Amino acid sequence: MTPIAKSILGRARALEAHITRTVDLAAQRFARSGAREPLEIAHAIVDLVEEQVQASGRGRHVFPFNAITVTVVAAAREAQARYAAVFDGELPLRERVAERLGSRGCRVENLVVTVRYVGRAKPAWVAPDFHLDFDHVDTVAPQRPASPPPVLALSIDCGAAEESSYSFTQARIDLGRCADVRDSRHRLVRANHVAFLDTADPINQSVSRQHAHIVLAGDGAYRLYDDRSAQGTSVLRRGTTVPVPPGTRGVRLQPGDEIVLGEARIRIELAP
Repeated sequence: MTPIAKSILGRARALEAHITRTVDLAAQRFARSGAREPLEIAHAIVDLVEEQVQASGRGRHVFPFNAITVTVVAAAREAQARYAAVFDGELPLRERVAERLGSRGCRVENLVVTVRYVGRAKPAWVAPDFHLDFDHVDTVAPQRPASPPPVLALSIDCGAAEESSYSFTQARIDLGRCADVRDSRHRLVRANHVAFLDTADPINQSVSRQHAHIVLAGDGAYRLYDDRSAQGTSVLRRGTTVPVPPGTRGVRLQPGDEIVLGEARIRIELAP
């Protein structure tokens, strides 16, 4: 082989190696960006948010931000819908973040979590599939309501909970079995306000760990929602059963209603 032919062959092989490396790197990056499911991304987001927690002395911690912008790589509407199903699902992304920060003793009343989607990641991103921007913005103190919300009193009629009766005026009340619900990695994903005991009793076992929740609506009414429980949620009202299917607007609670979680029952009373 002549020197010129060897030179041409060497250049061709070098070009081929360069193309191969470029394709391999692109394939690896694509694999990394598409390997994780939306729920895994949600857990990774919460983990990175927790890394921003700072010690404030005497064993206390603070979270120095009140605004988080989550940018996710999802160009297709189908991919965005999958993320939205997790980020806005039965345990929204903001609630996941708030619960993790709350477990560290951080106050997060005015936390705002915004999610936006882009077609591809930027080179400066730490993760290949999402990015977080933190900020602290001035907020306007909410106006006090003209009248305080009604008091929702809950009494356990069937089944055994940590308390026999409860009283609430808060915006959201979680109902389920066990006070703390944790995932396979022992991370807190939910804290039930009305917690049925995790015993072998069939009534208590019919209550899912993340069974249902109650929300105080803007009109001052309490609405009951099912969180895709195993044995269903309903309201017993004057001898009639009103089912609460998951994924609906819920059922507005009325004085004298009984909430039915599986086989457990909770009687409600509303006081002004």
